[in-house]
Amino acid sequence: MKIALMVVGVLMLLVVSVVAIGAMLPKRHVVERSAVFKASPEKLFALIAGSQEWRPDVKSCELITAAGGKQFQRETSTRGETILYELQQSRPPKAIQRRIATENLPYGGTWSFALEPANGETRVRITEDGEVYNPIFRFASKFVMGQTATQDAYLRAMGKAVGEDVQIGN
Repeated sequence: MKIALMVVGVLMLLVVSVVAIGAMLPKRHVVERSAVFKASPEKLFALIAGSQEWRPDVKSCELITAAGGKQFQRETSTRGETILYELQQSRPPKAIQRRIATENLPYGGTWSFALEPANGETRVRITEDGEVYNPIFRFASKFVMGQTATQDAYLRAMGKAVGEDVQIGN
């Protein structure tokens, strides 16, 4: 019985610690990742701006034009999560920015893509300006998953889509 109480006490202390540390972390973060591709800016922009079904974590993607001309992208992940993204800015083939439009998620923010051609190659830079509202998710994002994990996965998938191995950096 003493051991069971000690185990429960340690688990409660662990949960309280995770929540406390997560609550002390800032809600907002800005992280940036990039990779260089041999593909043209036009080819890479078409991947970013179009359907995202080339990504292994995306089951389906629907491009939507709403009343007033607003453009959205609805992605359903292979885990069944559906997220709506609003197109904020598009300057083919140089830049595109999307904002998470789905409400009541534990996170939100924008991804800005910049495509920079140089010497026959194209650097794709992703800047995430995000917020993580839930302190437990904030803790996990910072210390378990890493705040750039999704950007890294996106750039690796883009490399596979164009048949290239990419080196990811800041």
